[in-house]
Amino acid sequence: MSSGTVTGTIKEIFDTQIFESGFQKREFVVTTDDEYPQDLKFEMIKDKVTILDKFQEGSRVEVSYNLRGNEYNGKYYVNLQAWKVYSTEGAKQEPTHQKRK
Repeated sequence: MSSGTVTGTIKEIFDTQIFESGFQKREFVVTTDDEYPQDLKFEMIKDKVTILDKFQEGSRVEVSYNLRGNEYNGKYYVNLQAWKVYSTEGAKQEPTHQKRK
């Protein structure tokens, strides 16, 4: 299973979805700090959905995630399944580009 981390700003946090089976998931979007920022949608499942309760839109975070994929009815899907989110607020941020003098 592939995994990774990404740092950025929470753009949107969605409500928890609870399915008939009792399965829960909650999605959120992070805008990356890359030279060309990307909006990435992550999901948290089961008991991890409450991790997002301590964050709000605009929070600076680092997200650890697993890359998940599946096939359903001949279509293929990819999910970024987050398992850890922590605040980077107050952490010293290094500039992305430094100009030479």
